[in-house]
Amino acid sequence: MLVGPARALFMDEISTGLDSSTTYQIVNSIRQTIHVLGGTAVISLLQPAPETYNLFDDIILLSDGYVVYQGAREHVLEFFESMGFRCPQRKGVADFLQEVCASSINCYGV
Repeated sequence: MLVGPARALFMDEISTGLDSSTTYQIVNSIRQTIHVLGGTAVISLLQPAPETYNLFDDIILLSDGYVVYQGAREHVLEFFESMGFRCPQRKGVADFLQEVCASSINCYGV
């Protein structure tokens, strides 16, 4: 239960129309500010570059309105491997996650 004031920032698709370098700079600035202030940021991004994806501590993946994964970014591949999905070596993690969550077929089976 949350009691008292909270420092929370909610941002939706902030990268629309921006190149990956600008998106990285914005997300990195938000990350630094949030850490200094002791707050939380919830940011939705479509197709983040690997460098931008790696800035996040935790991620929430949605598919058709359902939570598919919620937790530490470092554990997401382990989770999907346990579910029968393996990220190809030359594919970015963010791209893999987007494809798995958008696909109804198992094209990444273990």
